[in-house]
Amino acid sequence: MEHRARAVMVPVVVSIRMILLPSLNVLLLTSGVFGEDWNVTYETESICALKGSTVNMSCSYRYPEQYNLIDTFWIKKPDVEIKSLKEYPEYKDRVEYIEDRKSKTAILRLHNVTQNDEREYCFRLVTEIQGKKWIGKEGIHLNVSALQVKAPQLVLEKITVNLTCETTCSLTEGFIWYKNGQTLTIQSETLQLQSERSDSGRYSCAVRGHEHLPSPAVSITVMYPPKSVSVSISPSGVIVEGDSVTLSCSSDSNPPALIFRWFKENQSSAVGSGQSFSISSFNSNHSGHYYCEAQNKHGSQRSASVSVTVKDVGRLGILYIFIGVICGAAVGIMIFLLWRSRRMKNISDSMESQMNHDRRKACDATEPVYENVKLDRKRL
Repeated sequence: MEHRARAVMVPVVVSIRMILLPSLNVLLLTSGVFGEDWNVTYETESICALKGSTVNMSCSYRYPEQYNLIDTFWIKKPDVEIKSLKEYPEYKDRVEYIEDRKSKTAILRLHNVTQNDEREYCFRLVTEIQGKKWIGKEGIHLNVSALQVKAPQLVLEKITVNLTCETTCSLTEGFIWYKNGQTLTIQSETLQLQSERSDSGRYSCAVRGHEHLPSPAVSITVMYPPKSVSVSISPSGVIVEGDSVTLSCSSDSNPPALIFRWFKENQSSAVGSGQSFSISSFNSNHSGHYYCEAQNKHGSQRSASVSVTVKDVGRLGILYIFIGVICGAAVGIMIFLLWRSRRMKNISDSMESQMNHDRRKACDATEPVYENVKLDRKRL
């Protein structure tokens, strides 16, 4: 009987020790070994930061005054080696330790945070006495969020569309919206568009105060049926019988119109298809008013009619010849009249000159006669 009693007591004692040891360990971690006063209090249990930003994690601490504090640093969890963040290549150039030993406060400043930085961070105390160290467990958990714009990429014209700037962080600073890099006046989390053609572009958002960390841009394309449909004619001048004539149809649409039909007024069915419509040997039967219809998957629109008429070469040639004859005759008559006028003037000038010459000769011939008559009277 005594042997059985001893056998029963051994497991009971072992079980009690297994229950008490974890409780004792917890007591030692929270109150310090043999009642020593160790403690780290964190400002918050978790913090959320935007990807690429700088975040501060703060704590206050206390330790037994009889020990000389020789080192403090921050660690990441889990970490088997329990070493300073500055000893890790991925942290060393991005970490700052800010500490005030008098007030017993410490700050971990982490720059350019990334998704890989999402974890728990704890503060570590080290004294000059071997084994007298402390880790402030249940540290600060860092969450990293990247901004992104949630919006449809293809939008139908005149349909209301909402663009949302999404993040897992609870942000109260307000938002900023950009279109093609230019700041918009909207400052809310949601940007509402009425989907005009001019709304097509690249949109991004940022948190106020972190304008240097915008979200990736999202392209929005506004779709609409054909508009401003028009017809052009080649050649653009006079069309004569036998010419080759091409009509071209253009439109503004998104996506571009791929279906084109050609119509001639007073005809019920289409006379052609394709963006261009050609008539190789134009004659009077082809003359008339033509228009085109452009269509994409969102609708269609027809152009205004254009008049295409062939000119009568025979009548036109006769008219040109008649005009040429009249012009030639007029020029000939003017030249003849000018020549005649000059000839008459030359004849008149010649006759006047001859008459003057004759007068001078007549005068010269009469003067000696008068002298002889005078002499004869004296003799008498």
